[in-house]
Amino acid sequence: MRATGRVTTAAVGAALLLGTVSGTAASQADDGGGKNDGKRVLVFSKTAGFRHDSIPEGIAAIRELGRTGGFRVDATEDAGMFTPRNLRRYDAVVFMSTTGDVLDAAQQRAFEGYIRSGGAYVGVHAAADTEYDWEFYGGLAGAYFRSHPAIQPATVAVENRAHPATAHLARTWERTDEWYDYRSNPRERAHVLASLDESSYTGGTMHGDHPIAWCQTYQGGRAFYTGGGHTKESYAEPAFREHLLGGIRWAIGDAQADCRPENGYRPLFDGTSLDGWKQAGPGSFTPSEDGTLTSSGGMGMLWYAERGFRSYSLKLDWRTDGAAGDDNSGVFVGFPPSDDPWSAVNNGYEIQIDATDVPERTTGSVYGFRSADLKKRDRALNPPGEWNTYEIRVEGERLRVWLNGVQINDYTNTDPARSLADGHIGVQNHGAEDQVSFRDIRIKELP
Repeated sequence: MRATGRVTTAAVGAALLLGTVSGTAASQADDGGGKNDGKRVLVFSKTAGFRHDSIPEGIAAIRELGRTGGFRVDATEDAGMFTPRNLRRYDAVVFMSTTGDVLDAAQQRAFEGYIRSGGAYVGVHAAADTEYDWEFYGGLAGAYFRSHPAIQPATVAVENRAHPATAHLARTWERTDEWYDYRSNPRERAHVLASLDESSYTGGTMHGDHPIAWCQTYQGGRAFYTGGGHTKESYAEPAFREHLLGGIRWAIGDAQADCRPENGYRPLFDGTSLDGWKQAGPGSFTPSEDGTLTSSGGMGMLWYAERGFRSYSLKLDWRTDGAAGDDNSGVFVGFPPSDDPWSAVNNGYEIQIDATDVPERTTGSVYGFRSADLKKRDRALNPPGEWNTYEIRVEGERLRVWLNGVQINDYTNTDPARSLADGHIGVQNHGAEDQVSFRDIRIKELP
């Protein structure tokens, strides 16, 4: 819903502030022609075991990504760079196919302190074949390498299509690489972004649940890992380069995503079917081949008519496509079944996505009832054209909202005539001028 009068909030992109760095450049510093004076990334490629001949291509690719992506890149194989003072200069450290024991005890302590102080780790391919006796590193990487079959084509199932590392991909990704098996499954600890279809290639040993890329927050820092990148050709592959860039952008804080573990959800809309859904009122949502629902016309609502829900966690990905972010829409919960969209307005609760209205009617608000925490909201919000993820958790009369993994609202209903405890869910198409898209609507019912 949109109020008649509007007050523009702070610009959405204001939360994506460029950091500053100080001190002299690391070995092999890339100044990006003087343009990359914001965030800074250290690429570390020391090997104490097998050495991948694709490491130079990987470093070169990250340098190029830094030039276009707005971050500086330093590259080194000198473990002496791992001191508290030096690591403070970097927004992320990329372990580029490192192998074996590459840091001594003091260097390990410095890196642990860096992560716990809000630093970030990006692991590429053989980064999982590194530091087997360092428990902290194993948790940070998410899983250790166990074995691999021959290089061959495989189908990658893209599980999360809101994270910047995977938002550009279709639901399946066909590519050739050396596909690692891991000693453990990171799914319970990290948010799996993509997994391997073991039936699509020969030699997978993880019994059908085979994560290959994931992210997590870990002891105060951010960690992203991708199992791709063995071959030299990977770093010339546009989709893989964008995958790697998205992981780095999230790690350095230039893009936001929900990297909490996600298990036990079932799809209400996975991009393949609108079974169980009904359109109330004018307008519609049009599904595309890539599984995106895009609004047209209004004011109406697409609602899940098959059944209502009482206690649940609802997750969905959404994007506004207008340049100013002034695209009105919302997610409705707790309303009775009706073909009149105004019934949801009058009897349910809307979680707004438009970032340009007054506080109690803007992104993350329980529309007309409670504003989001705007400071947290602004830090967590991606700008127009990029995907965001909501978690809307309803337990009794309590409604909480997470934006890209950050809790931004906590509202308790006290109106007995407007109960949250039982009702339907829906997404709004507001008007012809509003450009709004949704993906991957999923739910987990709670005790």
